Amino acid sequence: MKLSKFRNFDFPQFFGRFRRWPAGDTKTGRNPHGYSLLAGHLLIGLVLLLSACAGPAPVVQEVKVPVYRPCVTAAPARPTFATRTLAPDASNGEKILALARDLPVHLKYEAQLEAVIAGCL
Repeated sequence: MKLSKFRNFDFPQFFGRFRRWPAGDTKTGRNPHGYSLLAGHLLIGLVLLLSACAGPAPVVQEVKVPVYRPCVTAAPARPTFATRTLAPDASNGEKILALARDLPVHLKYEAQLEAVIAGCL
């Protein structure tokens, strides 16, 4: 395979702009400092890219994670109701009096149970 299309290509002239120029050559318009401007731009770009990665350190944040624990620690003690101690052949009056005595005890026990359940919600 012949490389005939590259035969007339002037490699030294093409790659000459990447070489180090002679210092102080201001008549031809070249860089008087002796180095290619492309190399300087690449170096500046590299420094800028590396400095962009050197940001502030990440801030440590405290995150509160809920931990499962049983919501019911202890059930309230069940009271002894007066209706449970009645004899089977008790009269209607005795039953009504026992129910009347149990109502405040029952309401207090129910409030305690609702408080335990509300702690779970």
